[in-house]
Amino acid sequence: MTDRMMDGLTDLGENTPSSAPGFDAPMLEALVCPVTQGRLSYDAARQELVSKAAHLAFPIRNGIPIMLVDEARELD
Repeated sequence: MTDRMMDGLTDLGENTPSSAPGFDAPMLEALVCPVTQGRLSYDAARQELVSKAAHLAFPIRNGIPIMLVDEARELD
């Protein structure tokens, strides 16, 4: 596993949040943005999956990614 970080985000294709409690790393690698179908990055500090292409951050609550656009936070 490499230790590449960009803007505090981990690209799920290269790193997985295996140290985070309650995460299933293979599941997170399989998730894509529901808007763009693109890759997501993991923001451990905010507990979010970030779609840079859609400018959205999807929350992770109790270890469960909430992949609903209505629940996503818009990025600046």
